[in-house]
Amino acid sequence: MPPPGVCLNIMEARQKQDGYGSFANPDRFFNQDYQQLKQCCVAQGVKYIDQTFPPDRNSIGQGILRPSDLARVVWMRPEKIAPYPAFVLDGVSRFDFAQGILGNCWFLASIGALTFQDDILGQVVPLEQTFDQNYCGMFHFRFWRFGRWMDVVIDDMLPTINGKLIFVHSKDPNEFWPALMEKAYAKVCGSYTDMNAGTPAEAMMDFTGGVHMCINLSEPPANLWTLMCRAGLSKSLMGCGTPQGETPANKQLPNGLIQGHAYTVTGVKQMISRGKPVNLVRLWNPWGRGEWTGDWSDRSSLWNTVSAKDREMCLSVDDDGEFWMSLEDFCKFYTVLDICSLHPDFLDGNSSHWKTSMYEGRWVAGTTAGGCMNNKDSYWTNPQFRVKIDGEYSETNGEKNVLISLMQKSDKRNRHLVQNLHIGLAVFEYKAQKGKFPASFFSYHAPVAQTKTYMNARDVMEFLLLKPGEYLIVPSTFSPNEISSFILTILSKEETHGYENSADHKHEPVKKFQKVRNVQEDENKRKLFSQYSDKLEEVDAEQLQRLLNEKILKGDLKSGGFSIDACRSMVALMDTSITGKLNGEEFVRLWRKVNTYKDIFFRTDVSRTGTLSLSELRNAFLASGISISDDMLNLMALRYGASSGHMTLESFISLILRLDCMYKIFKQLSNGKSMNLHESEWICISMYT
Repeated sequence: MPPPGVCLNIMEARQKQDGYGSFANPDRFFNQDYQQLKQCCVAQGVKYIDQTFPPDRNSIGQGILRPSDLARVVWMRPEKIAPYPAFVLDGVSRFDFAQGILGNCWFLASIGALTFQDDILGQVVPLEQTFDQNYCGMFHFRFWRFGRWMDVVIDDMLPTINGKLIFVHSKDPNEFWPALMEKAYAKVCGSYTDMNAGTPAEAMMDFTGGVHMCINLSEPPANLWTLMCRAGLSKSLMGCGTPQGETPANKQLPNGLIQGHAYTVTGVKQMISRGKPVNLVRLWNPWGRGEWTGDWSDRSSLWNTVSAKDREMCLSVDDDGEFWMSLEDFCKFYTVLDICSLHPDFLDGNSSHWKTSMYEGRWVAGTTAGGCMNNKDSYWTNPQFRVKIDGEYSETNGEKNVLISLMQKSDKRNRHLVQNLHIGLAVFEYKAQKGKFPASFFSYHAPVAQTKTYMNARDVMEFLLLKPGEYLIVPSTFSPNEISSFILTILSKEETHGYENSADHKHEPVKKFQKVRNVQEDENKRKLFSQYSDKLEEVDAEQLQRLLNEKILKGDLKSGGFSIDACRSMVALMDTSITGKLNGEEFVRLWRKVNTYKDIFFRTDVSRTGTLSLSELRNAFLASGISISDDMLNLMALRYGASSGHMTLESFISLILRLDCMYKIFKQLSNGKSMNLHESEWICISMYT
């Protein structure tokens, strides 16, 4: 059984600090170590079969093949498909392969872009792999997935019908890098069917892990041509797409373009035609056929208006899926242009002075999923990130200097189950504000920048001009109470200093709710205790349960009272003598705490429902004098909250008692920053608190 998710998150955060998940030290997908597995197979003289993505119908998925065709699928190794199988033959090119029956043109268009960048290609596709020395039917590829590089191991059994590959296939039947790469990505997505439909940006980001800029071609920036030229010269991948037709079908238009289809931008060039400069874009259809028939197409007469040198260099009259068109037609017939790059140098021609910061967060219903600014009461509960931008501002320069990217991260294993939320972000300027920014701040401060439209895309970005100063970035979903994790990335020309705002403990301490101790009340508590205690003047969990439910909190409890497990937990938390029971002094201390927390509960229950909404829970923590981060608040809501999004009095008391106890344990056993425990000590504390 794997460790709990909270433990895994801590492990992941520590590993990331140690460089694990970087390209130099990638994470192992499904914890599979390529070198160890290969050595084991070679030593035993066996060919590898990947049990985590086995050669069966589950790995193909449902819906892409008819049941009758699915029954005909045979998984074969390349040595059985081709006479002389090779990983790569005569280098890697976009013309090596063609799309199969799977609707993953977006992925193949991204591979087409990848073939132009040898450095990036070598990162994703380890080209030293062969079918020769130490071949054991195993290959591996590397993809960037939501902030971490992953090494993905596969076997080389590929789905065929009648001995032919049914998905991507090479034009030379002996070359197999495209089919094996597609299989590795299908494993990451969950199945081959899970690769059906997408945008080039998704795969291009997974090939680079770098900077992504999405450009709306219906409203292109004034410097679009300059950006594309810079991207062409830098280590960038460019992809684009045509608008969807009336149906999801990829219908070919009279001009040769395919509706709802992904293309690769494979080149840009300015030529002189009839004495005037013309900006041309070269595009490639991953089908490997089907081309544009308008101006500057392969057989266009406009090629006769340019120099013989340009014509010879650029024009290729083949039905290979590649063609030229003018920048104007490109903006007219395509919807978006995606540029993905290892480095941000295409933004301004210089990568050396760009600094990158990355933060992870989560929207949780009721606590940190406040929705967009239309939701005035809850918007402030969204995660908040403070960023200070250094440097000096020059009005004469006026160039954009900050790129902010927000990527949502689903926890679904299968890609087809992922439903992207509508996400966006806003940037506010502030001065001398401490703590988490309350609702009142957003009522009186307009954002200096924000996403124009919330989009249901995997990531959204804003390229901005921000003067030196202090800023608050608020990422959010459009509707409140929508759940997802996210990654916020900030690229800046100047040095930036940022942190997640809810964990800021530098603000003034919260005024803690104080209750004056009453001597007579304490005496009454002892009398009641003596009525329920045993002959040793102690109460166990069963007796405590009756005391709490029938006497102390009678009439205040909404959900049947404290369970026996909750009472056992309370006994363990308050039991200083480790007897499994509470003596009179321990019981009185518990009763005081219960009363205090009950008063806080009803003071912060402003909706008067007898339960705390999860937004009211935040105020209850503040009234208890406990400073808690958004991450911790989310965990507490998940652990102690009901599915309705509310917390009962019983759950609140159990939560605060435990949290207060764990803080005290840490304070007593740590040096203030970290704690060192022997195994037996850790087990004792965790099992009896």
